[in-house]
Amino acid sequence: MPGRVEILDADVETFDALTFDADGVLVLVDFWGTNCPNCEVFARDLPSLLETLGDVPLRIVRVDAYTHDSLATRFGLFGIPTFLLVREGKLLGRMSQYHGRDWWLGVVRDHLPGEVSATPA
Repeated sequence: MPGRVEILDADVETFDALTFDADGVLVLVDFWGTNCPNCEVFARDLPSLLETLGDVPLRIVRVDAYTHDSLATRFGLFGIPTFLLVREGKLLGRMSQYHGRDWWLGVVRDHLPGEVSATPA
């Protein structure tokens, strides 16, 4: 996987530091859960998605929404997977569900910091 991409698991104690204290990177929070077919599809696609993105400033923070339901409640989740987009400590938006490679890549690229966001598909 690309050197600048980090994938970290978070819990209630580590979530804010991993998500809101990351400078110079896009943080994508992946709320997932067991027995979630769409979560499994995304997890299978993730290595290929990261390869397609290349060396970009991205941190993926994974949160099991069932184990850490207080975080899911905090962000008003109604289903999983749900992805939050955070940069420089600010919540930029969310993606509800995984609607496929092109859609996910497009949203992530649009929110990457600086010049990287103009990367073609």
